[in-house]
Amino acid sequence: MNKIFETPIYEYARSSDQDAVAPVRHSVVVVGAGPVGLAAAIDLAQQDIPVVVLDDNDKVSFGSRAICFAKRPLEILDRLGCAQPMVDKGVVWDTGKVFRDTRQIYGFELLPESEHHRPAFINLQQYYFEEFLVRRIRELQAAGKPVDLRGGNHLAAVGQHDTYVSLEIDTPEGPYNLEAEWLIACDGAKSATRTMLGLDFEGRVFEDNFLIADTIMEADFPTERWFWFDPPFNRGQSALLHKQPDNVWRIDFQLGWNIDREEELKPENVRRRLRAMLGEETKFELEWTSIYTFQCCRMEKFRYGRVLFAGDAAHQVSPFGARGANSGLQDTDNLVWKLKLVLDGKAPDALLDSYSDERVLGADENLLNSTRSTDFITPKSEASRNFRDAVLDLAEAYDFARPLVNTGRLSLPCIYDGSSLNGPDCAGLPPNLRPGAPAVDAPLADGWLLERLGNRFQLLAIGAPAPSDLEDGGITVETLKVDAAANQTLARRYLGDEKAAIYLLRPDQHVVARWREFDRDAVIAALKTATARV
Repeated sequence: MNKIFETPIYEYARSSDQDAVAPVRHSVVVVGAGPVGLAAAIDLAQQDIPVVVLDDNDKVSFGSRAICFAKRPLEILDRLGCAQPMVDKGVVWDTGKVFRDTRQIYGFELLPESEHHRPAFINLQQYYFEEFLVRRIRELQAAGKPVDLRGGNHLAAVGQHDTYVSLEIDTPEGPYNLEAEWLIACDGAKSATRTMLGLDFEGRVFEDNFLIADTIMEADFPTERWFWFDPPFNRGQSALLHKQPDNVWRIDFQLGWNIDREEELKPENVRRRLRAMLGEETKFELEWTSIYTFQCCRMEKFRYGRVLFAGDAAHQVSPFGARGANSGLQDTDNLVWKLKLVLDGKAPDALLDSYSDERVLGADENLLNSTRSTDFITPKSEASRNFRDAVLDLAEAYDFARPLVNTGRLSLPCIYDGSSLNGPDCAGLPPNLRPGAPAVDAPLADGWLLERLGNRFQLLAIGAPAPSDLEDGGITVETLKVDAAANQTLARRYLGDEKAAIYLLRPDQHVVARWREFDRDAVIAALKTATARV
């Protein structure tokens, strides 16, 4: 069994801040060293923004946590310099199958289109995911980047002020105080930061229980996502099977609401369920078991003064659809470039309001999909169950009914329609790349498009003349020129039936605006809009 989760990897070490006469003020402090907090720290450090990460633990996470990481977060992690080892270690998959009883109703592919750098999904235990993020932080530290990861530092108190946030930190050697110009709270579903500021969630709790059994076994199941309705080994309920690295399999059993948790978690009862599913001859070992309920909820907004909330600290969804950690990584991807412009004095702090607006939109999209998935999987009325069963009956025989089967609409990136940062659009270009949408990947002669995009404002000039760069208000826009004839896949994805186009892209690779030809005044106006300078 892998023991990485038992080994301290960012142990407590005394900081010079603890010996300072007055509290030391830092540009950014991140609370929480889970995937979201670590990703935020990497993004900040890569852009030379000094950041301190505080966590009361000193180890990576273990237990019933995230395992499914989608294509868009992998593309974000590419920009952070740590996607490849995750893909190398992870289990790559893009196929799912849905069963009812013992019969397969249908199967589906998540990325039927070829010529993308990253796969639709990988499965990777969160402890490995966090280990790779910590390794990346160590690489940045070795390169002299300004990131400080402090284990054994527990946030005990937080106070809001006009120009900074005050923090009281408990350590094994006693308390000390810090100040932060900006605080990013990534301290999880039970966020102490949120509680200390008197803030709360709004949403819905689902009355159901699920048993997770992370099981080590050598099995001949294919590398696919299998979901069962009413299987013979869990009658009247559902089940889910996913493969992870190291021959670990994530198995979920729906249990219902009125259960004896202590009884269900007894190893002999968990093994009984697994033998009923896997057969008496299958040899297995339990790595982890737990029972969870969940809620679909979010904070009213994600910015409160100089405190910015991200990940589970800001929003929570059911696990169906892999929308938790994936959404959190998109939070920090949206936030950090805006925070950099504010810290550099190139944009007003009103730009950070758009972080809340856009990611609340993303959270609401996830909450809607997650709630619908949960209602389909766990109907709470006779009418809902009859509808669900009728859909399953039809789906087995008719293609039209299969999109109605909802075992968890899998995570997709949010398009920020209606964002205050969006500029003008151009009719005739592909609608999936309208303002607010993330760029899609495509092969280039020397690599991949998304490897060339991000971390700054850019013009993507496809078959259209444009200057090499332009500048406004201290913000430089670089131009990537692409020959449409020589890059036909890219041209098809970005031009549709048009012959040429100019795209203005944000540092997080989302589209700001697009035109058929370059117009300097129009580009500058869209840049001002995208940086809240109008």
